[in-house]
Amino acid sequence: MNPIYLALDLPRLDAAVALAQKVKGHVGGLKLGLEFFCAHGHHGVHEVAKVGLPIFLDLKLHDIPNTVAGAMQSIHVLEPAIVTIHAAGGRAMMEDAKAAAGENCKVVAVTVLTSLDGSDLSATGIGSSAHDQVLRLTDLAAEAGLDGIVCSGHEVAQVHKRWKNGYFVVPGLRPAEASPNGIGGGDQKRTMTPRAARDAGASVLVIGRPISRAEDPVAAARAIEGTL
Repeated sequence: MNPIYLALDLPRLDAAVALAQKVKGHVGGLKLGLEFFCAHGHHGVHEVAKVGLPIFLDLKLHDIPNTVAGAMQSIHVLEPAIVTIHAAGGRAMMEDAKAAAGENCKVVAVTVLTSLDGSDLSATGIGSSAHDQVLRLTDLAAEAGLDGIVCSGHEVAQVHKRWKNGYFVVPGLRPAEASPNGIGGGDQKRTMTPRAARDAGASVLVIGRPISRAEDPVAAARAIEGTL
């Protein structure tokens, strides 16, 4: 199975569907984030699903347990392959989210956003390093019965050792040739190459701008696929 999930966070639905159609032979799934879902809703997800690839709804749900469970139930009709929630919501919220998920839906918990580093965590009152916080929330997600977690490539090897059968989603990936301030750069701080993340134990590789903003998205997707 191709582990690449293309992040289709484009403002226009027609452009997102067109891009997905172009690269579908070189990716294994399509990730639709909060921006996409707020703009296009269920209709947008249905349109993208027509491309024929698994859908990853990266909604990062975080609320009281009953509300998150209700949200999970409301997206059953979309038949997502993967849905994200926030591990920081606590064990009860994670347990209820998993219980309310569809039978074939993997529920994975976001540990520490890849846009955050140690100084960012400190500013929010978390004294531990990003690495230690990821491990703490990984253990909590496993205890709650989730399928896996979302973490950066820098933590996935250690997480894999702690949770042998876990399902690990790794965003913030950049091809070796990507510039931090060019295509594929931006607000991610803890990045890694797709191949390195895969070798470390990643189950899913989330890649967006290095493909979606490339001059030739098909060539970019094919090149990344060729490194795995």
